[in-house]
Amino acid sequence: VPINLPIEDMLQEGEDVFVQVSKDTIGSKGARVTSYITLPGRHLVLMPGVEHIGVSRKILDEDERTRLKDIISELKPGNFGFIIRTASEGCTEEDLKKDIDYLMLLWENIQKKKEKVGSPYVLYADLDLALRSVRDLLGHEIESLIIDSAEEYRKITEFVNTYFSKLISKIRHYEGTEPIFDAYGIEIEIPKALGKRVWLKSGGYIVIDQTEALTSIDVNTGKFVGKASLEDTIFKTNIEAVKEIAYQIMLRNLGGIIIIDFIDMEKEENRKKLFSVFQEAMRKDRAKCTILEVSELGLIQMTRKRVRESLERILCEPCQYCDGKGFIKSPTTVCYEIFMELRRIGLTRKNSKIMISANPHVADLIYDDEREGIEEIERENGFKIVVKADKSFHQEYYEVATL
Repeated sequence: VPINLPIEDMLQEGEDVFVQVSKDTIGSKGARVTSYITLPGRHLVLMPGVEHIGVSRKILDEDERTRLKDIISELKPGNFGFIIRTASEGCTEEDLKKDIDYLMLLWENIQKKKEKVGSPYVLYADLDLALRSVRDLLGHEIESLIIDSAEEYRKITEFVNTYFSKLISKIRHYEGTEPIFDAYGIEIEIPKALGKRVWLKSGGYIVIDQTEALTSIDVNTGKFVGKASLEDTIFKTNIEAVKEIAYQIMLRNLGGIIIIDFIDMEKEENRKKLFSVFQEAMRKDRAKCTILEVSELGLIQMTRKRVRESLERILCEPCQYCDGKGFIKSPTTVCYEIFMELRRIGLTRKNSKIMISANPHVADLIYDDEREGIEEIERENGFKIVVKADKSFHQEYYEVATL
């Protein structure tokens, strides 16, 4: 099919199309689908209809890259391509053949189901969260995987025994009496992973702000003053911050455009060191990242592939009080809005009795600090004003009624 052919010439209305969801719905953006199918396994990703073998960029050893590529070239069926995942590093030919057999069986089952059902139909869904985590994350560097659910433990041990039995000794069933999150200190970490401010051991801190357009991360020295020069203090804070920022990006699953505002450093060599440390810290990330060097303003700009919602968007929802803005009008601002409304009423209805209903914070302000203002409006318009505090009112909401 010609690359530049318009899509309306490639597809006809009513035609069945075989697609895969490549990106979930995120916020107001709908899901993204593609006709290029990929099926992930433990060590490999199968690409039907593509004659290509790719190797993860995180496998740095050239000899190992060549070895893995040669093995897959020998094993792969015709008209199929594979991406060799980072987990393949050090794998035997037998390990890789098992993964190919598993993925080919999966593809055959999808094809059989496709022939039997009508559209729309879900032909295949990826593994559930528990098994997907085991497939993608469990490796020799993991000390143990601890599960508190007997059912999930049974399911996971069966899965590991079937596909990578060498790791079965790492699977453990938690039998403690206290909740597993409490036992391993995870519960107290969740609020930290959702907070805007993250403190550093030195006394400095970082501030993380997520918006629809981008995520900004700001570094501050905070309580850290240091004993050496200002440049040295700033450099130490930035180096400590850069490691924490890399951890927070992965922990919170921040995606899209990310702008990091480090404390400005005068020395070019310090900016280069900072960038190098950040690059090294981000090597652990499984998501695809593009990172630009530190600018003269002390900014690092980067993009991180966003496939799923961030931790904050999964665990939280916009505040019903401020509608997700993170701030509301102050009582003083609302008070002055009420005064403007009273003056508008005074243009047409002098000598009226007026009832103001407002949030207690606003009502208290009218009675106290702004009393002179309300009395002045009464004199100018011949009003008799009564203020009623109503706890059910949002701080920004008020009612002004003539009686």
